[in-house]
Amino acid sequence: MRLSLIPCLILMGGCAHTPPTADINGLWINQAAIDSAAQGRPLSRALATHGPNLEWNIDTQNGKAQFSNGFELGEGHLLQKAPGVWSVDYDGDSSDELRSDPRQLLQQAGKYTPAQVFRRPLLPAAPATKWGTTFRQALNAAYMSGRWKIVEGQGAGNFVEFRADGSVSGLANKDRYELCLGGDCATQGAGNDTLYLGMGDVGEEWIFVRYGNQLEFLQALNLSQPDEIPQLTPGSRQWLLEKQ
Repeated sequence: MRLSLIPCLILMGGCAHTPPTADINGLWINQAAIDSAAQGRPLSRALATHGPNLEWNIDTQNGKAQFSNGFELGEGHLLQKAPGVWSVDYDGDSSDELRSDPRQLLQQAGKYTPAQVFRRPLLPAAPATKWGTTFRQALNAAYMSGRWKIVEGQGAGNFVEFRADGSVSGLANKDRYELCLGGDCATQGAGNDTLYLGMGDVGEEWIFVRYGNQLEFLQALNLSQPDEIPQLTPGSRQWLLEKQ
């Protein structure tokens, strides 16, 4: 009877093993930043709190890791240091450490950046699109998409629809929008959230204010001289929208 237990114990021991390391290959987006903004908060505050990186594209087979932070696209050499731990090296100038768990990709805090959390996107952008598009479309869907009523401004009483792909209808002669996620458009806004509104390739920067279910669009007045970097300040309100 004792002898018959030995194969069972060996079998049971063979079943006790370390679970495989989570696969980090593919796209990851900063869902925490999206969720924070979607509560109706200022966009720049949500990005500053949970960023700066917004999207990772990991290629484990070729040892590459690409990131987007809204205004900069970068690439580093990916090296696995231990099970579930990777280093992203940028030509020896700096590095990031990534860790995985079953549902998240964790970017460890660095010298100048906080810890950040990334998740798999529900709807990845088409393969031909540039890095960062998946995050932008997910943010558009959560932060802007839906039906908005014009409470004040041209077309009052009508409805506006923003879509995840950056198109808009019902807002005067505008058919495109693009939220500012960082870079020059952010610094020029002097702390105000800005976006591009236009028709096709012709448009301009606007300042917007999001508070709960209301969205306010203000003219962006440039205080700089023609040969200086633009410095935008809020002008008169053009539209006040309310989400339905």
